[in-house]
Amino acid sequence: MERVCFQLQVKPERIEEYKQRHAAVWPDMLRALAETGWHNYSLFLRPDGLLIGYVETPSIEAARTGMAATEVNARWQAEMAEFFENLDGVAPDEGFLRLEEIFHLEDQLGR
Repeated sequence: MERVCFQLQVKPERIEEYKQRHAAVWPDMLRALAETGWHNYSLFLRPDGLLIGYVETPSIEAARTGMAATEVNARWQAEMAEFFENLDGVAPDEGFLRLEEIFHLEDQLGR
């Protein structure tokens, strides 16, 4: 299982609306995420708009490809793109910066 952490930057003037949109994500979007391998998926938002995402998945590439094939993801990404800085025309689920995992407790305990 891959553990993936990523970051994006929410525009400061859009933070409250971004939080509201994620308080009630569309049910078909939630189902699509679960069905395409996005497990234990969380988003964390700092007051300045730094967004950190975390997901566990058998394959992040397969999960992204699976979502790209859904109609609901196309609608969601189009609506979410306006909330972020520095995407340069790329959808948020393609434009995030993946962070390198350097420590995992269970991995080291299992040695």
